[in-house]
Amino acid sequence: MDGPIEDENCRRILRAIEIIGVRWIGPILLAGARGARRFTEYRRLVPGISDPQLTLRLKQLQAHGLIERTVIPSTPVQIRYALTPGAEELISALRPLSDWSEHHAR
Repeated sequence: MDGPIEDENCRRILRAIEIIGVRWIGPILLAGARGARRFTEYRRLVPGISDPQLTLRLKQLQAHGLIERTVIPSTPVQIRYALTPGAEELISALRPLSDWSEHHAR
């Protein structure tokens, strides 16, 4: 790298890692990118996650502005989750990291 590492750059990277480094966040984002919209679809696409963990992580992603939750008034009530543009951008940013990991992280 050219020049000194700026403290603000480090803080931004750490903020991102604090979000994506939480267990289950990555698989949940990828499930959303694969078209998951309802809770049961997320649960099916993220094997091994418990219902309470999925609920918690969806709420955390919503708090970070990465997932939007929509309640559809029907009988029974339907709840749908959709990735925000910020989540789509985050997934795009993670693809090179995934590629790097495939080739270098062992």
